Amino acid sequence: MLTKRRSITTGVLLWIAALTSFVPFVAIALTSLQPADSATGGFTLPSRLDFSNFATAWTAGGFATLIQSSAIVAIVVMPIGVICATLAGYAMGTMQFRGKSFILALFLIGLTLPYEAIVVALYYGLRDVNLLDTYWALILPLTGAFMPFGIIWMRSHFETIPASLTEAAAVDGANSWTTFWRILLPTARPAISTLALLYFVWSWNQFLFALILIQDPAHRTAPAGLSLFITQFSKNLPLLSASTIIVIIPVVIVYLVFQRQLLRGFLQGAVKE
Repeated sequence: MLTKRRSITTGVLLWIAALTSFVPFVAIALTSLQPADSATGGFTLPSRLDFSNFATAWTAGGFATLIQSSAIVAIVVMPIGVICATLAGYAMGTMQFRGKSFILALFLIGLTLPYEAIVVALYYGLRDVNLLDTYWALILPLTGAFMPFGIIWMRSHFETIPASLTEAAAVDGANSWTTFWRILLPTARPAISTLALLYFVWSWNQFLFALILIQDPAHRTAPAGLSLFITQFSKNLPLLSASTIIVIIPVVIVYLVFQRQLLRGFLQGAVKE
């Protein structure tokens, strides 16, 4: 009886959490379909479906260029970050070397460092090397900013692998690279897939760095472009809602395609034999 009540309570809480997350998207979608001159929003059903808001927002906001820039940044940050984090996580999780605890402490400090504390120094540093208003002005800082989480994430995975695997590989004459590439890396695919998806979403949604480090419209990303679009069309709710959907649709599609890998990565190691 207690188990049944607990199951019902868990189900109710999950439904509440799901609805809480889904309701804002419904409100935005309904508002985006209102007539362009409408001042209503929220959950008001549109008098007629006006899909022209999306075309108008796409053209007026230049979202073709903005989405292309966001895609370039995210697609470059993702593999560079995943490769570096996986290699460093392997070293931190399976090897013993002097200063390991100190290095781990530095990564933990990196997790707590707010972007606002470093963006000014980044601006002047990138200006000195002539990287402002280029894609590298976002790619390099984002790769470094995401690295602490990625390394700790992959370290946690490699620490769960039985030491007998690496010991058996060493007995067979395998070096560190062979052990990593042929034995440990295949087991890390769920963790790597999850990390790659997180890196893509974080890179796509990054706003502060994109707003400050890139002023060139040709390289501006979707979130930064959306903020300028909101300033320009602040009173046109349907147009603003349509532009918001345009920006978030790529992330939603990526999540829907890779949701199984994401959940598998989160749940990996939760149940051990």
